[in-house]
Amino acid sequence: MKYPDNSYICNRMTSLQSRHTGFWLHLAAWSVVFGLPLFVPGGREPVMNMQEYVRFLVVPLSFMAVFYVNYLLLIDRYLFTRHVGRFLLANALLVAGVMLLVHLFFRFGIPPRPHHPPMERPWQDTMFFFLRNAMLYLLVVGVSVAIRMTGQWYRAENIRKDLERSRSEAELQNLKSQLNPHFLFNTLNNIYSLIQLDPDRAQQTVHDLSRLLRYVLYDSSRPTVPLKAEMDFLGNYIELMRIRLPRHVRLDVSLPENPSHTLVAPLLFISLVENAFKHGVSNDRPSFIDIDIREEEGVLACRIENSFFPKSEADRSGSGIGLANLCRRLEMIYPGRYEMKYGQHGDTYETLLRINLTDR
Repeated sequence: MKYPDNSYICNRMTSLQSRHTGFWLHLAAWSVVFGLPLFVPGGREPVMNMQEYVRFLVVPLSFMAVFYVNYLLLIDRYLFTRHVGRFLLANALLVAGVMLLVHLFFRFGIPPRPHHPPMERPWQDTMFFFLRNAMLYLLVVGVSVAIRMTGQWYRAENIRKDLERSRSEAELQNLKSQLNPHFLFNTLNNIYSLIQLDPDRAQQTVHDLSRLLRYVLYDSSRPTVPLKAEMDFLGNYIELMRIRLPRHVRLDVSLPENPSHTLVAPLLFISLVENAFKHGVSNDRPSFIDIDIREEEGVLACRIENSFFPKSEADRSGSGIGLANLCRRLEMIYPGRYEMKYGQHGDTYETLLRINLTDR
């Protein structure tokens, strides 16, 4: 037997809760309508007697019939399918039939009220009576349409939000799946260079790399990670990159000494750091990379400045993928809560990213 997935179960439970809530709301509303005459004094008697209450019940019961015929049948069959003419015709026949039944019931079903004065203008009074009741029944139809349409709008809005959330989650996972191979591609190039420069140190570096890969492949699959874990990963990656730097490259790194356990999205800064090493290092010219990341009063700020040596078209493997993914991820995860600026200033390239980690 195949069981439904968790999302289906959650959606089903939400639908059942919504139906139960609607049932109790309807029950409470009709209870007020049917019970109000029992507690409101009328005429010479303190409360309505049983005979008068039986006569009263006919009208709200007819209202209930018109309401639920529309709510459960006519609105779905005609109004939601855009057959407005059929909907109006069906309601005209429904209201006329219910009014006729109510009139016959009052005339032949129950005894008339005692001391009922004769009508002075029978024809005019009868027409006024039917027109007034027709307006009341049409008002009931309008209320049923309003409630049904409102409920339908809320359901459609919830479905739209669920679909939007699912689409965002799927897109975010797709961005992460693109980022991981891009990170691995750059890191393996670094390992290859390290093996050539210092074979004795390569073994320990491979072990350090395994920790980096474990973070990228497993920890980064979570929606959020502690800031300390993200900073540890970034520090290890920078140290791995430092090994292969020529002597004429100056690297200054400032990371939080005691990062908090504030939860952040994983792999936020790796694209910026990768770009700094990729475009900020020259093999034969003086170069520098300054990385400064700090956390102050709920704001996580990253500033990276580096010398700028643009790559040729033949050597732009993966260039731009990480930065584009980062911009899309920030817009999805921290909409309205981040500021990102980057660009070239003479011979240097500067990137500034600020994220407000507190919910607004």
